[in-house]
Amino acid sequence: MNPPARFGKGGVCHTDVQWNSPLKKHKAFNLPVLASTQVVLAFFVLILNSCSQPSNQTAVTLTPNPNAEERQLTQGLQGHFLNHRQAFSPDDQWVAFDGRGEDPKMGENDLIGMVNLQSGEIRELYRVPGQQPYGPGSGAVSFNPQGGEVAFIRGLLSADENHPYDLSRRSCIGLDLSRLDDIQVKNQDARDITPPYTPGALRGGSHAYLYSADGEWISFTYNDAVLAKTAQNDTNVKDIRTVAFLVRGKNVEVETELPGQEFSGAGFTVIAAEVLPFPKPGTDEIQKACEETWVGTEGFIRSNGEKVYRALAYLGDVVTAEGNVVTEVFVTEIPEDWEQSLAETDLVGSETRMPEMPKAFRQRRLTFTADRKFPGVEGPRHWLRTTKSGDRIFFYAKSDDGVVQLFSVSPEGGEPAQITHNDFSPDTGFSLSPDERWIVFGHQNRIFLTDLHSGKTVRVGPEPKPNESQMWNFNWSYSGRTLVYNKRVEEEGGSFFQIFTLNPFQ
Repeated sequence: MNPPARFGKGGVCHTDVQWNSPLKKHKAFNLPVLASTQVVLAFFVLILNSCSQPSNQTAVTLTPNPNAEERQLTQGLQGHFLNHRQAFSPDDQWVAFDGRGEDPKMGENDLIGMVNLQSGEIRELYRVPGQQPYGPGSGAVSFNPQGGEVAFIRGLLSADENHPYDLSRRSCIGLDLSRLDDIQVKNQDARDITPPYTPGALRGGSHAYLYSADGEWISFTYNDAVLAKTAQNDTNVKDIRTVAFLVRGKNVEVETELPGQEFSGAGFTVIAAEVLPFPKPGTDEIQKACEETWVGTEGFIRSNGEKVYRALAYLGDVVTAEGNVVTEVFVTEIPEDWEQSLAETDLVGSETRMPEMPKAFRQRRLTFTADRKFPGVEGPRHWLRTTKSGDRIFFYAKSDDGVVQLFSVSPEGGEPAQITHNDFSPDTGFSLSPDERWIVFGHQNRIFLTDLHSGKTVRVGPEPKPNESQMWNFNWSYSGRTLVYNKRVEEEGGSFFQIFTLNPFQ
């Protein structure tokens, strides 16, 4: 098998780029002859600083405001459900949502939209054609951090009563928002479930998308439809979740045999974690991988100075020597020349075997907690987060008193560091502020911030109203000054998730 063409490299230094505009290339500077060398040097220092310093950074010390005012951004007898990350447009003007009234009912939702943070204006971006109670369904919208696009889950258009929306029957859909009066829809990932399978195409369903910082790669969790079908009659095979990613702009063509179930895509997909149906007890083999994140904005640097091009951190379920399942933190390192190994990698799999992770990838276990009083990653469902440099990966686990706390671990491994020492456990996942100073989470429908420098936790915002519950899905704006999140609101005629916003600082 010949390897696919090499992928393009992302990453552009640019300023003042609107999310709905194409990236603009810088023109060469045409400088007049200046009389003073000092003026010339000062001019270039100014230019360099404007490129190297993020526009949303501020020298002002932010202080949590316990009396911060909350605003309900959406209303009515309609759900407005946020993704748990990348809900903001890069200019902080819009927040993407799907129309679910309840979290589990993605298969019944047809609406993808966005709301203006200032005016509350709602814009419908997409409606799933032929929506029925059993599918196709849609949800979990992410904005590309470089602008101009969103990605979301959509069930198969062939969904019917006998083949409804399911974990292995969904894909990544992209909406080109460069022209809001003419939004283009495309399949980001290809799908092929008929042998011989197509390299770079999925054989099942993808879920919960995360763009890399340069907007060129998209990670997700994955369930394999081929293995799920085989497992119905073969006890040696299991439908097991793993993590994968696609590289945008590398088209994959599929010869369609099953309309509505197989299709070509705009991205080349590979598996990013090796999972096994029956891992050996007491080893680093895993039987499930999920809740991934890109490590850093551009990978990370090892303690010896070596640069890791890209990396994905994720949760992996291991089996202890005693036969107990424990969730640990793992990382997969991706070298810059990783695509050169694709020719020797089984990218298609079989009816009993998952497609291989590229041989150039390096999968490592970072945490070893089986001997702790409360082993493993614990707490409410959450996705891992990392610093921009990638030097820390954040997760929940229980301290020795049984309370769920925030921990971090290096991408090189080592002893995890406990950050919080709270006397209560979070009820929600957490989110890291853009300046990497604050962690936000919820408890009893109240908002809490943890200062990562001191580990101190404080409450911000108002007390919950009697008709509000199930706080969830915290997202920071790119400026770091605004939070949006969901709460379920009981109203006349029904109960729906609505979007709320709050500036947590004084």
